[in-house]
Amino acid sequence: MDLQHLSYFTEVVRQESFSKAAQTLHISQPTLSKIIKHLEDELGVTLLNRSTRHIQLTADGDIFLKFSLQTLAMADDLQVSLNDGKLLKKGNLSLGLPPVIGVSFFPEIIANFHNLYPGVHIQLIEEGGKIVEQLLREAKIDLGVVVLPIDEQQFDFLPIVERHLSLLVNSNHPIATKESVHLSELRNESFILFKEGFSLHDRVREACMQEGFEPIISFESSQWDLISEMVGAGLGIALLPDTVAGRTNTRTVSVLPKTVPPISWDLALIWSKHHYISHAARVWIDLMRDGLTRQTTNRTI
Repeated sequence: MDLQHLSYFTEVVRQESFSKAAQTLHISQPTLSKIIKHLEDELGVTLLNRSTRHIQLTADGDIFLKFSLQTLAMADDLQVSLNDGKLLKKGNLSLGLPPVIGVSFFPEIIANFHNLYPGVHIQLIEEGGKIVEQLLREAKIDLGVVVLPIDEQQFDFLPIVERHLSLLVNSNHPIATKESVHLSELRNESFILFKEGFSLHDRVREACMQEGFEPIISFESSQWDLISEMVGAGLGIALLPDTVAGRTNTRTVSVLPKTVPPISWDLALIWSKHHYISHAARVWIDLMRDGLTRQTTNRTI
């Protein structure tokens, strides 16, 4: 048993297919099958159920997957420590996040990480929360930032911030001067939502349906600033995170800070429980966790 064979095994599990994994690993399918069979013979257990269309883990395979991921992570840490003196001098980190989240919180965090580890290339993938979760399931990105709740059987997570949605209306709208509005009062309004694939799309629809109505959706967009501009043009109303609502054009848009009931917008950094987490990703997680701890400490002093 060696590290390469462990990585082969985890790739088969990720792809749920010997043929797809073999293509990714640039080896032949028969060779890959022999390697996995050798692992099973060495361990004396069956790791994979091959009788279904997609390869599935057995109970023993699930245990071995956890061991493989932990071992690969430890090996990665060791290699980095030996080569880089416990500092990241190079590497890659891919982070998926919706645009509305990036503009609110991450420029400062990215700058801090870059100052500490300038050799690490950070790739930002701006997609809706649902797509970010899918990319993590497919191991196409290292980390994601999404709106809670999530599937806790699939992902580990670090809560980042608890916020709420604010209501944006045209400055000439009859409710523009109110401090708050009950959601049920909006049943006849035209809504401008984020596109499907964004968690906020579902969050707004669910909140409205809990108040007894299906929102009338007039427009959808993937850009919060375009949504705000459309509100300013009188094309509808929108519910956006309070952190970006304050960036709107106050000449044409009025922001009602609260809705009744409030719509929560709780963010978390998430990563897959079932895939290898790179050293760069784990450093990012630790950096964010330390930063959040300092913020909490400062608020209690």
